Amino acid sequence: MGTNSNRSYNCKNEELPVICRYTLFSLKRDLADFTAYSPKLNDAYASAYETKIATAEELVSPKSETAEKKKITDRITASMAALIAYTNHLNGYLEMANGKINLSATNFGLTALRKGIAAHDPEKVIDRLKDVIKNISKYREDLTEQGFTDALLEKLTGTYASLIADRQTQYELLANRKALVQKNVSVFNDLYNQLQEVCRIGKILYAGVDPVKVKEYTFTELKKQGGRSSKNTEAASEENNSGTTN
Repeated sequence: MGTNSNRSYNCKNEELPVICRYTLFSLKRDLADFTAYSPKLNDAYASAYETKIATAEELVSPKSETAEKKKITDRITASMAALIAYTNHLNGYLEMANGKINLSATNFGLTALRKGIAAHDPEKVIDRLKDVIKNISKYREDLTEQGFTDALLEKLTGTYASLIADRQTQYELLANRKALVQKNVSVFNDLYNQLQEVCRIGKILYAGVDPVKVKEYTFTELKKQGGRSSKNTEAASEENNSGTTN
């Protein structure tokens, strides 16, 4: 595909195809007006635009990768949910060992761990679970006297390892995706160039005639919608670089 180059647009990569989809809808709806203005703005022009959008969409969020990310996210969610029962059992043993283990649930790390689970915060859960496992090792004999088992320890350590592995995979997917997108910035620049042209012609056609349609061909208005839409996806976040708008 394309090669690394400077961005000519000032929205997030994942927002650009979303914005372009909006203008594609408007272009197809108003194609007769566009074609009447210039013969080159025809069905083939709209089809080429749609192809460019699809290419950009595949770069920022391939369907196969999206499915993989969802699977990992679901697994992380399930792992954290399972910890609720494990921590309840451990807390019970801790209470039974009162007098031998002079630590509250807070000092043992269970309170912070539960807060991490409730907040759906994998990083916090991983950090706090590590502390809990360390305390289990330190007070293992006293906990075992209350009924704490190797099986429960394996569940806790297994969940810890699973969460670390899944977060690492998420990081690698994101890093690789960002690198591939950056390598193909020219694809996004080309798409943005056609977006600018569609918006420019749309304004020519409807300025002073249809203010609603003028907004539909105004990048700043479209960007507001595209930004809201992209926040509802699992597309990769990235730094915004400066560029031009239409």
